[in-house]
Amino acid sequence: MKTFIYRASKKPDSYLYIVQQDDFSNVPEALLKVLGKLELAMELELHNERKLARADVNKVRQALQEDGFYLQMPDESDKLALAGKKPVSNPVPRL
Repeated sequence: MKTFIYRASKKPDSYLYIVQQDDFSNVPEALLKVLGKLELAMELELHNERKLARADVNKVRQALQEDGFYLQMPDESDKLALAGKKPVSNPVPRL
């Protein structure tokens, strides 16, 4: 499966994977606004043997097939913020 990976201008270390180059029709408009200008970073062929630095290739392929896009972000708190949820912090241990 071929994918095109775009770098987000407003969210450092965030990347949007799509199946067709420059076709953002499956990506929610609200998400596109949050990400800002998207710049093509690379084109990859995804297969079971492919290793990705910050994502599971099978999860990426599944999301591309089901949703038409995959969003890679640096950490969980950013994903929660985009979804309108507050991150849950771990309680401070008592000494």
